[in-house]
Amino acid sequence: MLRTALRNVLAHKARLMMTALAVLLGVAFVAGTLIFSDTVGEAVKKASAKNLDGVAVSVQAVDADTGPRTDKNGKRSTLLDDKLADKVRALPGVQSVRRDVTGTATLAGPDGIPIGNGWQNLAANFQPDKDGHDARYPLAQGRGPAAGDEIALDKATAEAAHYKVGDTVRFATDGPVLTKRLVGIVTTDNPQVTTGGSLALFDTATAQKLYLHPGQFDELVVGAAPGTDQQALTAKVREMLPKDRAEATSGTALAAEQSRMVTAQNKALSQTLLVFAGIALFVGIFIIANTFTMLISQRSREIALLRAVGASRRQVVRSVLAEAALLGLVSSVVGFALGAGIAVGLRAVLDANGAGFPDGPVIISPTAALSSLAVGVAVTVLAAWLPSRKAAKIAPVEALNTVEAPPALRGLVIRNVLGTLVTGLGVAVMLYVTTLKSSDDMPIAVAGSMLTMTGVIILAPLLSRPLVSLAGRLTTRLFGVSGKLAKQNALRNPRRTAATASALMIGLTLITGMTVVGNSAQQAMDTMTAKGLKADYKIGTSTFIGLDTELSKKVARLPGAEATAPLRSTGFEDGEHFASLNGTDLATIGKVAQLDFTSGSLPHTGADGIAVSQTAAKENGWHTGQTLDATFTDKKKAKLKIAGIYADNPVIGEALGATSLVDPHMTEVKNEELLVKTQGGASEELEKQIRHALGDSPLLKVQDHADLRKENAGQIETVLYVVYGLLGMAVIIAVVGVVNTLAMSVFERTREIGMLRAIGLARNGIKQMVRLESVVISLFGAVLGIGVGIFLSWAGGNLVSQGLPTYELLLPWGRLGLFLLLALVVGVLAALWPARRAARLNMLEAIGAQ
Repeated sequence: MLRTALRNVLAHKARLMMTALAVLLGVAFVAGTLIFSDTVGEAVKKASAKNLDGVAVSVQAVDADTGPRTDKNGKRSTLLDDKLADKVRALPGVQSVRRDVTGTATLAGPDGIPIGNGWQNLAANFQPDKDGHDARYPLAQGRGPAAGDEIALDKATAEAAHYKVGDTVRFATDGPVLTKRLVGIVTTDNPQVTTGGSLALFDTATAQKLYLHPGQFDELVVGAAPGTDQQALTAKVREMLPKDRAEATSGTALAAEQSRMVTAQNKALSQTLLVFAGIALFVGIFIIANTFTMLISQRSREIALLRAVGASRRQVVRSVLAEAALLGLVSSVVGFALGAGIAVGLRAVLDANGAGFPDGPVIISPTAALSSLAVGVAVTVLAAWLPSRKAAKIAPVEALNTVEAPPALRGLVIRNVLGTLVTGLGVAVMLYVTTLKSSDDMPIAVAGSMLTMTGVIILAPLLSRPLVSLAGRLTTRLFGVSGKLAKQNALRNPRRTAATASALMIGLTLITGMTVVGNSAQQAMDTMTAKGLKADYKIGTSTFIGLDTELSKKVARLPGAEATAPLRSTGFEDGEHFASLNGTDLATIGKVAQLDFTSGSLPHTGADGIAVSQTAAKENGWHTGQTLDATFTDKKKAKLKIAGIYADNPVIGEALGATSLVDPHMTEVKNEELLVKTQGGASEELEKQIRHALGDSPLLKVQDHADLRKENAGQIETVLYVVYGLLGMAVIIAVVGVVNTLAMSVFERTREIGMLRAIGLARNGIKQMVRLESVVISLFGAVLGIGVGIFLSWAGGNLVSQGLPTYELLLPWGRLGLFLLLALVVGVLAALWPARRAARLNMLEAIGAQ
């Protein structure tokens, strides 16, 4: 029977080619994900280890409650100083003590646009040895900074900003713009920098002036003498540190923590990719099952003869499964090789979009190889199991008397009942989801979606008859005999048609659902951006450090600035209720923001009057005229009188009062945002003037309505395109399934096609018949997919609306029409080879085929 399985694989190479391709693509997706994850993870771990090379103990400043203390000027204060560093250096086994100052610095490129990625824009002190070199930051060009007006940058940042040694570098820490002369370019293995950040280096005194106080440090990096026990040295250092103000961690523990963080960061991406790989393999199951069902149908006489000469049912099953396992193994090996290429390509694409992964070789682990091969073989064998059992159940006499018996009525009834029950349960769960109020209930929505899709797949043969018949009326009217034959061929075996269409349906269901939810969320973001904002500009900072109030006043005096209103906030409690309170200029806020009062009005004085949003009033039981006993975040108490209640406004927030009410409770009085209304609308020239008035800091975010929309809704569009790309693999596999089904169907109908040619149907008619059959199957899958996708997005969208008050379901008819057109194109393209093959059959040989 094993020889028989091997002979069957070799005898049906062409017919199994498309099935092998489906397995190959699915395994390639899985293998690519695993190899990519291992490669990037290992590269980052090595970079982290190299960055910690020589670190025996790390001593860092902490505070038991709040971390390093900050004074009114925003500078941190620590107990790590030269005196403590000298005491640590005197310990037995200590070879060196590096005294680090760290902070953040955002650099401006030539066009003023910030370089790097937010919190990854690091700054530190350059600590030269006798030769002027710093082992942690090897020099690539120039020298290290040695004076207050000098700076060094990492090589990648300098290249990105087009800075050369001798240029003037503009940057900001948490205040006004600073300029220093670039004297050196260094290299670094710090993963935060190599993965999209930047690095600025100063001499120690300058770094302390920018971030700390003279003589203080953020970290003491202890190097151990050869042969020193790292754990014992860490314990000695820990004993001499001030309690609750500093902590010592061994280099080994730091490396382990960084490794854990890298693993956690990669895990989310890997799991996401594996989900889409699973979808691709799930689609492949339909193709594999379809192929083996058709092959077994074509070999029913052969199986009957095997049974007649003594083969048992188990032997028939094992023969088919061995054939599937061999096909799965060969396909998986090729797919794994392709997956390695996908991993390299994926890394290159992400790097090109700013991911900045560290360099390193491609890692192909035994786990990735064995997992990929096991998945490919298991999926293929699983998909072939039901067809093999069906083959084994055929009685020898029955198989010898017929080529393909129609499906048993009892089997169809059971399938339809089961499909109805599963679909009904899925729909019931999704209707229940529409009543839920928290995004934490997302797993219930996922379960309901899976049940609904599974039920529709089971019911697909039943649904195929009315839908295909409806499409067949159109093809018959437009294309005559060819259209009618196409309809009859598609209806000939509903299970086969349904299985082929289901593969396409799965991909389009997911794409449609994501598109509808994404489009609706995007529109909700647009509404939130425009709703309540009359201002042409919203100004803030990328690091949320706030805007100097005096600089903000300069914007109000610019020509073309019609009205400005600052926003700065604090918080207060009223018993068990907490709310954030925005302070603003009560005289101008109505000109830059939409305030629609449902009761009362804006306070006329900042003494104790506030206005609150409808939602805050409803949730906290507040009403106009009520006086609240408020406790602010600085523990000071006051009585606040509610002067009015306004319709929810995302710009204003929960509560609004005068700046004079908020300022006494702020540690440092700064504007978190500044709203600016102009006379002639937003313009490039006015934006430049605003930036100049605010010091041209690279930390500034000067956003008009288009910028706000891009920031809020643009991310959703990016995610959608990524999802399209990932689900594209499933759609490609579905197309392969249509090609495979048509090709094998043509082989089955060789005699029939020969007879059609004999009675006068031209070659073009044969081609048209096969093409129309393909189009009908593809459109059937598309209609099911789009319909189910719309239903699931409608029911699941309720969870999205909890975080987006302006969310409402909006169907993107243009894109949905494009999906239908895509299905039409898929049908035409998938039929090219089968239709050509059918038309080229020799008439006499086809009639004589067995």
